[in-house]
Amino acid sequence: MLFDGLIIGLASFLIIGLFHPLVIKGEYYFGVKIWPVFLIVGLILCGASLFPGNFVVRAILAVTGFSSLWSILEIFEQRKRVEKGWFPKNPNRKY
Repeated sequence: MLFDGLIIGLASFLIIGLFHPLVIKGEYYFGVKIWPVFLIVGLILCGASLFPGNFVVRAILAVTGFSSLWSILEIFEQRKRVEKGWFPKNPNRKY
């Protein structure tokens, strides 16, 4: 049996689940100015996905990289959600 698909599916689920709180906490503590970190990490991981010989490792690196790139959009969306009052503002940060 080949478990590659199940492993990639589970890893994708966990990666997306990890990036959701990273976006929320990143916006809370740093605001949208954290977006370059997501860009750099995303580009590095997408580039790194070109080299491993193992298909599963390549796929997981690519999914993590593109999740990081997608988080750039989400960090700006998170700012809008905070402005609407759906998420708390950080009282220690200047707006």
